[in-house]
Amino acid sequence: MMNDFVDNRINVSDLESLISQVRRCTLCAEHLPLGPRPVFQLHETARILIASQAPGRRVHETGLPFNDPSGDRLREWLNVTRTTFYDPSKIAILPMGLCFPGTGKSGDLPPRPECAPAWRSALLSHLKNIRLTLLIGQYAQVYYFTRQGRKPVITLTENVRSWRKFWPDIMPLPHPSPRNNLWLRRNPWFEEEIIPALQERVSLILNQIDDS
Repeated sequence: MMNDFVDNRINVSDLESLISQVRRCTLCAEHLPLGPRPVFQLHETARILIASQAPGRRVHETGLPFNDPSGDRLREWLNVTRTTFYDPSKIAILPMGLCFPGTGKSGDLPPRPECAPAWRSALLSHLKNIRLTLLIGQYAQVYYFTRQGRKPVITLTENVRSWRKFWPDIMPLPHPSPRNNLWLRRNPWFEEEIIPALQERVSLILNQIDDS
């Protein structure tokens, strides 16, 4: 399992207990300018997993994942309502870094490296029903693809353009941040080709949940 580890005090058979411990995590508190506040949503019945990067400042303040312009765009890409998006029984949201890492010269800092090895495998072990994983941004893509033994990641654009290689279980996506408006303008094929396929897949999965 690569470098993942789980604290031997964690009862990994009990998801509620595990989530409670994660929310109290202070592993990298000294590096967090606003202090620890893990932001994520999980439920054992979730069918869609959003593997994102790390919460931004606004998300840190509200404690609600993707409660910002990035989230508005992501919900448009998925063609889901806020009610559906924030239903953990349908959609799990687990960033590579669970806390706001701070801001650098060109935007938010990368996810803290301590976070994913400490908690990710234990949390994901409870998600047995995932039908689609969205890898949002390069940090999530590097983590997942290298763990699967795929070729080294070259660029995010290459990953996204090669989406059919991973379909229908995995979809690499650019970050929906307004900072990526230029990327979206330069790559119109993304919204023309990928978004319709993504919306159809998401609708199929969610409708299967509603009909069950």
